[in-house]
Amino acid sequence: MKIVLSDRKDLYSGPWGFVAQLVVMTLATVLAAYLLPGVHINSVWTALLTALVIALLNTFLRPILIVLTLPFTIVSMGFFLLIINAAIIMLASVLISNFHVDGFLNALVFSLLLIIINYLLEIPNRLMRRPKYQPTDTATPDYHVDTDEDGFTPYEEVKDEE
Repeated sequence: MKIVLSDRKDLYSGPWGFVAQLVVMTLATVLAAYLLPGVHINSVWTALLTALVIALLNTFLRPILIVLTLPFTIVSMGFFLLIINAAIIMLASVLISNFHVDGFLNALVFSLLLIIINYLLEIPNRLMRRPKYQPTDTATPDYHVDTDEDGFTPYEEVKDEE
């Protein structure tokens, strides 16, 4: 039996992938703000703007912060990345007028909620992007197996019984 990977192109890359991730991030932002009383978002448009600003800050500022704080991240075994996430949330709160976070602890919990909700909302997207394995038709194989006169392939070994 031969297993073939699906030759389907990745439909979730490029600008449409960014739009899909932005929609998921917006939904996660609205849900996390609803669950956390210390975070205030006035409208869905503010949530969309917040998701866009957080995505841009994660794309451009977060790698710089990670490099600058690498010793702390190594010593804390990666937990300092949560502090960086909370700092990005606080910066987004400063940049967007209708998005307010009451304190650093609320920003930390909000970033954790965003991570969890984003992960849960991305599960269907990941399942659709997973390659599908399809067995080919075994009635007409496209490969030929060489056998010797006894019907064994070169990879089979016959042991003499004593």
